[in-house]
Formats: sequence, C-alpha cells, structure tokens
Amino acid sequence: MKFIDEATIKIYAGDGGNGVATFRREKYEPMGGPSGGDGGRGGSVFFEADQNLNTLVDYRYTRTLKAQRGENGRSAECYGAKGEDLILKVPVGTVISDKATGESYADLSQHGDRALLAKGGKGGLGNIHFKSSINRAPRQCTKG
Repeated sequence: MKFIDEATIKIYAGDGGNGVATFRREKYEPMGGPSGGDGGRGGSVFFEADQNLNTLVDYRYTRTLKAQRGENGRSAECYGAKGEDLILKVPVGTVISDKATGESYADLSQHGDRALLAKGGKGGLGNIHFKSSINRAPRQCTKG
C-alpha cells in the first residue's frame, strides 16, 4: 500500500431543489388553489476522523467531490427530498486547510471528530408560500 500524507481536493455542497408552481385539481373543485411544494435541502460535506485509516490515497486521484442535490418540490404540497450528505473519512491527525491562503479550517485529532466544510443549499419555495387575499393563484416559485 502506498502512503500518501497530502492531498488536494475540491469539494462542493449540493444545491437545494427548486420549488414548483402547481395548482390543485379535483373533480368538483375546478379552481383549486396553489399546491406547489418546496424543494429539498442540498447535501453538506463533512470530514470525519477514522482511526482505521492511515493514508489519504483515496483522495489522490479523485480530485472533485460533490454532495447530492436536493430534489425539486412536487404538486399536492409535497416537499422534495433532502440531498444526501457526503462524509469523507480521513486519518486521525488530519489538518484541513485552504491551499491558496494557508488558512486552517479543522484539526481532526481524535477518532470520530467531525468538521462541516460545505453546507448544503436551501430548497426553493413553492407557490403555496406566495398566496394571499389579493393574489389567490400565484404563479411564482423560487429556485433552490
């Protein structure tokens, strides 16, 4: 096994899902109100110290890592699913820093230590949030 004690990677948190603009439609309710659900949150990126690892060889050739994106909202006020978090296992004693500035973000000195490096994006709002007494059928929604 090759021993690697330094690796340069790029990490990206997941984007939030988009909200949707849909309307309730039922047999005897032709002018149902808005029913667009919100988008799900994007996944975050964590680093976790693991005493069973002793090298960074897993990150030597995989340079770009991205957490999962949140799902879009759906009709009937259904929220999108949250994106799955990305947990990167590193050896105990790993110091995480920015290569350009040299700023240290985390020092994982004990087994089980965890550091959040990139937080997932917020989900967008569905059209249910934009209804009011004046605007009863909003056609706008926001992106995640």
